[in-house]
Amino acid sequence: MTRKRIVYIFLLLALALNVDAQQITGTIVDAQTGDTILYPSASYKGNHVAVSGDANGRYRIARHNGWYLTFSAVGYQSKRVMINEKTPSRLDVKLKPDTKQLQEVVVNKKRGKYSRKENPAVELMRRVIAAKKKTDLRNHDYYQYDKYQKITLAMNDIGPDELVDSGFIGKRQWLLDQVETCPYNNKLILPVSVDETVTQHIYRRDPHDEKDIIRGVNSTGINHFIQTGDILNIAMKDVFTDVDIYDDQVRLLQYPFTSPIGKDAVSFYRFYIEDTVYVDRDLCYHLQFIPNNQQDFGFRGELYIIADSTLHVKRCNLTIPKRSDVNFVENLQVQQEYTRLPNGEWALSVDDMIVELKVSKFITKAIVIRTTRLSDYAFDPLPKQLFKGKAKERRDANAMMRDEAFWNQYRSVELTKSESSMDAFIHRIEQLKGFKYVLFGVKALAENFVETSTPGHPSKFDIGPVNTMITNNFIDGYRFRVSGQTTANLNPHLFASGYVAYGLDSKKTYYKGDLTYSFNKKEYLPREFPKRTLSFTSTYDITSPSDKFVHTDKDNVFTAFKWATVDKMMFYNRQQLTFEREEEWGFKTLVSLKAEENEATGALFFTPLSEPNTNMDIPEADLHKYLHNGKIRTTELHAELQFAPGRTYINTKQRRLPINLDAPVFTVGHTMGFKGFLGGDYRYNLTEAAIYKRFWMKSWGKIDCYLKGGIQWDQVPYPLLIMPAANLSYIIEDETFNLVNNMEFLNDRFASLDISWDLNGKIFNRIPLLKKLKWREYIGFKALWGDLSDKNNPFLEQNQGSSLLMYFPNGCNLMDSKKPYMEIVAGVHNIFKILHVEYVRRLNYNELPTAHKHGIRFMLRMTF
Repeated sequence: MTRKRIVYIFLLLALALNVDAQQITGTIVDAQTGDTILYPSASYKGNHVAVSGDANGRYRIARHNGWYLTFSAVGYQSKRVMINEKTPSRLDVKLKPDTKQLQEVVVNKKRGKYSRKENPAVELMRRVIAAKKKTDLRNHDYYQYDKYQKITLAMNDIGPDELVDSGFIGKRQWLLDQVETCPYNNKLILPVSVDETVTQHIYRRDPHDEKDIIRGVNSTGINHFIQTGDILNIAMKDVFTDVDIYDDQVRLLQYPFTSPIGKDAVSFYRFYIEDTVYVDRDLCYHLQFIPNNQQDFGFRGELYIIADSTLHVKRCNLTIPKRSDVNFVENLQVQQEYTRLPNGEWALSVDDMIVELKVSKFITKAIVIRTTRLSDYAFDPLPKQLFKGKAKERRDANAMMRDEAFWNQYRSVELTKSESSMDAFIHRIEQLKGFKYVLFGVKALAENFVETSTPGHPSKFDIGPVNTMITNNFIDGYRFRVSGQTTANLNPHLFASGYVAYGLDSKKTYYKGDLTYSFNKKEYLPREFPKRTLSFTSTYDITSPSDKFVHTDKDNVFTAFKWATVDKMMFYNRQQLTFEREEEWGFKTLVSLKAEENEATGALFFTPLSEPNTNMDIPEADLHKYLHNGKIRTTELHAELQFAPGRTYINTKQRRLPINLDAPVFTVGHTMGFKGFLGGDYRYNLTEAAIYKRFWMKSWGKIDCYLKGGIQWDQVPYPLLIMPAANLSYIIEDETFNLVNNMEFLNDRFASLDISWDLNGKIFNRIPLLKKLKWREYIGFKALWGDLSDKNNPFLEQNQGSSLLMYFPNGCNLMDSKKPYMEIVAGVHNIFKILHVEYVRRLNYNELPTAHKHGIRFMLRMTF
């Protein structure tokens, strides 16, 4: 090596050492827990020099001797350090959690009472909010971008006891290899699933349209064990959805949060100006904000606003206040960054979220990491065929079959070592001794079905629902039932399901068989969205008239416990052909043809007015002996239209559940009865309509409103009249009346209103004890207006002797058309984060012998 080269190397080393000496680096941690703090700030206040740390709490900033270096982070007290010649190049800092609601970040040295009047932070935010329309990309005729998103679910905060040789993980090297350090919280995690999606988003202003085209999907992990489609991924994407702070309300955890730059932000948040700093060479206003009431559903965090005429957000860090009334969430962090495009506009490029979850002390903590990158913004005109159809989302035919070359091209963030080896990890889990028996029990409990799968062969037939195997009713006494259904693993288009049941007291055998053909290929069950099915069902069973209003299976063992004696029952023999088609954009068409024979039993009698009524004086103890109390037969055609825009679903093995109830739902249906066709005895026409809408009241929770109405146009016997939607069980059921008895009122026209207001703890949060318990208040009001026209009133003299009308059973009453039935609900939700208890009170018609004035109802439901 020449002398010249040696001197050159020494000069480089000296330069590197000198550069390092001009920098200060370190890590910022929580003084109480030692955890690294996400995205802290280090700034020389008043000198326009500042940096933002990374997700590991690491920072790097230029050294300026003689200046004060201030370290800060959302939710922590700031710390000032004088920089001089003795300050080391490595400076680690501990920040104390802020329990005084950001008292240290006000502009004035002496902090007074917060006021919006003549507050420079408030005036700045008003200008930022007013500038949103000018910088909105939707001002363009067209735009598009590509989005890569990765959602990882992992066990969080793995403790040292689990990693030693005696621990569950430490004993298994393959589990130990799956453990890694999370870059966002510096804790040990064990990833158990990863879901990747590549989407092309397209927009057209006129005519307005906006769509997401899913180009690729790659999902591995524990969702492999859940056979009902992509339930885990859909649920996580809905709960931990994309965040757009430029919307007035940000939907997160299935709740709307007021955006820090939304139209109501100035009244909802308190804003404080920190400083003016440079972020990536852009001069920005640095602000921090906090909700007026930290237990409201709102963010706290910091904004970096570009200090030019655009006043666009450059960067934002969001979190939820530690005192926020959100269940199961220990920590939530959102970091967003905006990038200047070649045309000078700003667009979102980074949208990352981490959510640390804790259900209870006895269940392992979890973490959800959502990583999103947006790129390749373009504003060129887009072909019309891309906007074809009304569906807001569509998937490429080969989206699920993308090769590694595709993912290497579009994967904006590399997979970690554990995420890359997820398939091998899941395979090792399957080989654990006893795992299949544990999985069998968990599935039977959680999914309510028992699979018949074997290793390497997915289930083609599921046995269940499990909770319907033993139940009881007034006629059968104890009743035993065995049910099952085929899956798409047998045939992705043709499905069969059904049950056989036996009543011990009635000594009757019941059955149901259903054969369904799906015109679109299914992943597991025919009810997966969108439904496009033709089905034929044949059933012989026993039911109560009010059973049709309960959304759960009528044989559910938990709903078998009633607050009233349900003795009005009937056997039914039904054959039904149904066509159902759903569009991706929320429109549903249903047409069905049904032939049914009903035979009254118990306290129900089908006796025409033309015959003597000998059934009124039968002792109640003998009613169960009366199994054959008259028959009627109907043939009807039913058509129904429903529009539910934006609704998304998750599929369970028993039913399909909507998980997004924000959009309104409009339903209209008509039923036409045919006399003389397939044995039908009656001609009738019934029209019904319903509207559902949820109203978010910002920090005051949400109001759900159901409005329904219907008319029976023809003269019919009472089984074809309209009865109230009565719920006779102690379990809370939506869209039903809590204290109306079975067939208590019979009408041929009705209107009902069901309003419920979940205040989400708005009032209880101001009561110290209840605030600590995190209980949430709930109130509701239900009303029914009904009327029975003269042509269907069996008590009028003009109808006496009619062979068409029938005697009303005991307990059936007429409503006063000027006096609607009303009941109120007052409830406490979120008891132990899962129990909802409601007190229900009937306001009128209490003089009736069938009336129950009040009661208690309950339900188990987990919400954030």
